[in-house]
Amino acid sequence: MTSSRRRAKFLAPAFALMTGLALTACASTGEDSGSNDASGDSGAESSSGALVVGTTDKITRLDPAASYDNGTSQVARQVYGYLMESEPGSEDPTPVPSLAESGEFTSPGEFTVKLKEGLTFANGNELTSSDVKFSFDRQIAIDDPNGPASLLGNLESVDTPDDLTVVFNLKQENDQTWVGVLNSPAGPIVDEEVFSADSVLDNQEVVDAEPFAGQYTISNFSENELISYTPVDTYQGVLGEAQNDGIDVRYYADASNMKLDIEQNNIDAAYRSLSATDIEDLRNADGVQVIDGPGGEIRYIVFNFNTQPFGATTEEADEDKARAVRQAVAASIDRAAIAKDIYRDTFAPLYSAIPDAMIGATEPVKDMYLTSDGGPDVDKAKQILEDAGITETVNLALQYNPDHYGPSSGDEYAMIRSQLEDTGLFTVDLQSTEWVQYQKDRVQDVYPLYQLGWFPDFSDPDNFLTPFFTKDNFLGNHFDNDEADALIRQQAVTEDQAEREELLGQAQEMMAEELSTVPLLQGRQFAFAAEGVEGVVLDASYLFRYGSLSK
Repeated sequence: MTSSRRRAKFLAPAFALMTGLALTACASTGEDSGSNDASGDSGAESSSGALVVGTTDKITRLDPAASYDNGTSQVARQVYGYLMESEPGSEDPTPVPSLAESGEFTSPGEFTVKLKEGLTFANGNELTSSDVKFSFDRQIAIDDPNGPASLLGNLESVDTPDDLTVVFNLKQENDQTWVGVLNSPAGPIVDEEVFSADSVLDNQEVVDAEPFAGQYTISNFSENELISYTPVDTYQGVLGEAQNDGIDVRYYADASNMKLDIEQNNIDAAYRSLSATDIEDLRNADGVQVIDGPGGEIRYIVFNFNTQPFGATTEEADEDKARAVRQAVAASIDRAAIAKDIYRDTFAPLYSAIPDAMIGATEPVKDMYLTSDGGPDVDKAKQILEDAGITETVNLALQYNPDHYGPSSGDEYAMIRSQLEDTGLFTVDLQSTEWVQYQKDRVQDVYPLYQLGWFPDFSDPDNFLTPFFTKDNFLGNHFDNDEADALIRQQAVTEDQAEREELLGQAQEMMAEELSTVPLLQGRQFAFAAEGVEGVVLDASYLFRYGSLSK
């Protein structure tokens, strides 16, 4: 295991920014949603003796190179192995060696990992440094628009001096976020004997091949209906031995059905996502545990810089007018009303790209566009448009997702439409698409404006900047700004805390000016368990791990 002193020398500056995170973070509300109803009519049967967990969060692609959504990440966390992972239940989110025996900076530009001996995948294949190099190389080579390759922007190359040694060569030295990247959706180690180096594997092919080095393998798979997990005896990671004989995850299309099943103890636990009303009801229900957890989940509107009003590929393309539209939208939305009336304060207003839970967070959107108490400022919105030469009503085509971000999304976006149209400055064509298609459409320039949410990959403010606003970011919304890219990458490698916070503040100001995304809300995370179920942990790592569950 790596020396904690050595790791602290190189990594503490970044993670020291999260002091107090476990007590103050604002993560998932349990408002994510979506899939086929598995509450009795799916035909998928649970395994005998397994604990049953409910969710409405759909999966997309089980191949790590092509998925960057929370529903699929929950599956990945159970079955794939990671070099570094956060310890379960710890208030310190700093990842520690897991499949790795040690991991440390051996020079400012080299992070060296020593693997544990005798590692194998669930299919019996050996796991060596060659698999690790393959895993990261293919992420970059495939660069799937719905994948996490953007997190690897600082990776120059991977060397493997021997079967147990991996050297990550970084473009910029002293990367304060790299250990978090290894514990992110870009970090699963896959079997090079199963996966292709340049193409994505279908879900059933992944399941059949059992290329898993995590706590569990998948023994039964009915896509977005039921997944059965069976513990793997050979697992050597930091999560340890699973405390149960197996987990069955049921996928619900209707969150109210899941709420009823947890209320009636028909399932053992539920995670993501129930409405604010359902959460309030379950707090008062007999025999139900409601577990609150820290986090950093945010909600925002993405603007496609090509197809938004006055976007680069529209007939009336005008960069200044396009920016004015984004700024006027930001000035017109009443975030507090959405948080209170739709989400019953399980969310709070968000006035920056970085949520309040993160050290270095500021509120530039509030300062630049809103009233002193954070309310909408219609006069300012009108002035912004007039100054840009926009005198006509602006037509907005706004898309939201009805099944991934919870049953309240429809009400949320109906309120946003009303708020925008009530200004007299906008007309809004509001449409919705279910998640699996939504994920494909949004990166194909189908939606000029659209809803997204973000559940952080790791506990660092950089994770609210690099994936969104650097070049080749996962949004794929054609935002490309050299100054922003350089500033964001600079803060990620700045060791001095005060200097880094100053850079973070500058980056937030720049993003508030450009508004590639318009921040809306920040929330908490919730899980639910029947009486007698133990080991439900929502910690500062933002993960819900099945291995600790028991009954």
